[in-house]
Order: sequence, then structure tokens, then C-alpha cells
Amino acid sequence: MSQPRVHIIGAGLAGLSAAMVLAEAGHAVSLHEAGPAAGGRCRSYFDRALGCHVDNGNHLLLSGNRATMAYLERTGARGTLRGPGEPVFPFMDLASGERWSLRPNIGRVPWWIFSRARRVPGTRLRDYFGLVTLRRVRDDSPVAEILRDTALYRRLLEPLAIAALNTPPEQALARLLAAVVDETLALGGAACIPYVPRDGLSETFVDPALAWLTARGAEITFGRRIAGLRIEDGRVIGLDAPDGFIALSPGEKVVLAVPPWVAGELLPGLVAPDEFQAIVNVHFRATPKILKGDLGRTGFLGLIGGVAEWVFVKTEHVSVTISAANRMVDQSAEEIAAATWLDVRRALDLPDEKPVWRVVKERRATFAATSAQERRRPTSRTALENLALAGDWTATGLPATIEGAIRSGRMAAECLRGGP
Repeated sequence: MSQPRVHIIGAGLAGLSAAMVLAEAGHAVSLHEAGPAAGGRCRSYFDRALGCHVDNGNHLLLSGNRATMAYLERTGARGTLRGPGEPVFPFMDLASGERWSLRPNIGRVPWWIFSRARRVPGTRLRDYFGLVTLRRVRDDSPVAEILRDTALYRRLLEPLAIAALNTPPEQALARLLAAVVDETLALGGAACIPYVPRDGLSETFVDPALAWLTARGAEITFGRRIAGLRIEDGRVIGLDAPDGFIALSPGEKVVLAVPPWVAGELLPGLVAPDEFQAIVNVHFRATPKILKGDLGRTGFLGLIGGVAEWVFVKTEHVSVTISAANRMVDQSAEEIAAATWLDVRRALDLPDEKPVWRVVKERRATFAATSAQERRRPTSRTALENLALAGDWTATGLPATIEGAIRSGRMAAECLRGGP
């Protein structure tokens, strides 16, 4: 028996995730995307200035990202990831020049913290017990208030918090960081094996999902910006589209999988995050001649004490991610590229001369992961009987990550199907 049609507004990862869950359950799916391509903040494109294929951001996945791995298994894209096959994370301290790799052991008992060869240099055994304190946090304390200023904090936990929460640790909600730790590091090294897309974000997350949906009869329309929702008697009865009004039959439903500011326009009165943090990505058309050791196996490097935070070595270029970047997003692209290149060339032993570059600023990359903004995150379920919300900004229990976005799509789909 066929299920009623569901209209999904927005083809980012949250929308694609919801569409797949619903299509698999037998629902007819119509996917409406305002832009020319799917993926939202997780996609690839050809950059003419650089002359190569780039991602609009950098994302490091972990084997413990259960919803993400299930998403990729469903579309057959799990094999498009590459990684070292074990939990290993290379770092460099730019102030001292010291290089090391964090190596959690596979099992859940963390014996790796007893090994100086595996843990962060300069740390003591007792430093790691701070993670126990972090996991017990239930109030609105910020990260910097919960974790002591030790070598472990400066060389691992602070970079981890900034990357995962995209918010300065002095403001970032500690229990959101604890949620990330609970699903990865606390489960042992088997949940901490790092992966990056082998070819690009679109090739891993977007193109296989669109092909999967198309094969199951989903209607996918680009360039269709839904300008309004018609609401009567506690339900959505139609969508205002640029090519005309789309009337919904009594059984049809809607998933709103758009950024929070767009959702607020379509649903007046919606309480949603309204403060955001930027991410800056810098791409350089350069590649190291030889990648040695763990950097060669992983393809990424964490940098401590510089402007650049994470460096990803791609096939034709090097890409840098700077999170919690409100502090620098108003600087000129030239200033950002120059400062970043100083770190990159030193870390990768590249020439002094700066190559062709591109700076990409995402001013509203994620909601600010503060206590005030956490209270504004809505659940998937709404007061309208046939409308659910999806997006990494909804109440997933996680910060704004790929894992959170994909999980939110699944939560919205289950909500419409009568789940909790």
C-alpha cells in the first residue's frame, strides 16, 4: 500500500536524509530546492580561479558517526571515504615545531592514556580525568569553565571544542561537547577512526543520495524557492512556489529542512537560533611533494597556535578550515590568505611564495553553540499536524555537524510517520 506524498523543502543533508527515510518507507517524495544544486553547506564545485574541484567546506568524519555511516551505507557511498583504518590524528604545534599523533586504542578501556607514545605530549595522566568531569555536566557551563587550562586542553580539547561546536570555548556549551565525546572518544578508538571524502563532498554525500532517490521515483526540483506555506485548521494545505500554488491533499505532509532564518520567514512565531558563528575556508592551489608518516595516511593535520586550525591535503590543492571565525570574518581575503599561508607552508614544507588562493567566508555557518541558543532549538514536531522540522539547528542533542543534520532528517521523517 502506497504511503501519502511528503514534500521536503530544502535539499541539504537534513532534507536528503529525511527524503531517503520516507522513500524507503514507501512514501512518494517531492524535494523542492531553492538553489541550483543540492547539498547546502556540504557540496563541491569547480572553482575557476583555482582551476580545480573544491569543497565549500572541510568535514572530518569519525567511525562513531552512526547516522552518517548509515546514510552512506544506504546510498552505497561508504566506499567513497578514505582514512587510515585506525584511530590516528596528526598534530603540529606551530610555536615549538613539535609534531605528534594522538592514537587511542581500539577497545573501550582507554589504556592509551598510559602510553606517552599515544597521548598528547606534555600531558599527565590526571589531565585526562577532566573528560569524566566534562561528561557529567548537565548545566549550562561553558567548555572553558569545565576544563582546566592544561597541555591537554590547549593541544587537544580546545581545538576539538572549536571544531565541533564552532563557538569560542568561553561561550560554547560544555554538554554539547560532552555529547560528541560520548559518541566517539568515550566508546574507544573503534568509534574514532577518521575519514574524509576521497573525491569531494558532493561525490560522497549528494550525488549518490540524489541517484538513490531518483531510482525510487522521487521528484527533485531545483530553482524552486517555496515562498510561503498556506495553513488552515492546524495543517499545511499548500505551498507557494514560483511556478504556481501547490495544493496538498488531506494526507500529504511537509518537512521543512531549511536554515533557521528561512524557517522563521515561513513559520512566523517560530522560536529558532538567531545568533551564528562563521567558518572561513582557504584553498591554495598547491600540494606537497611528499606526505610523510601519519599525515600521508590521513590527509589532514591539526595545527596548534596559529591562524590555520585544520589543514586538508587534497589531490590538487590544500584546504584550510578556521572555525569560530567571527573574530576574523571581516578581515580582507588578502589578509586572511597571507596569514594562513604562513602556517600552511611551514606545516607542509612548501615554498615561501603564496600560490593561487581562494578565501570562502560562511558568515552564518552554524548557530552559536551557547546556552541561550540551545534553548531556542525547536524539536522536529510542530503544532501543525502535517509539518516537521529538520536541520542541524533543531534539537538533535548534538552541535551543528553533519551527524546532527543527517540525524535531524531521520527524526523529522519518523515524527511524520507517528514516531516520538
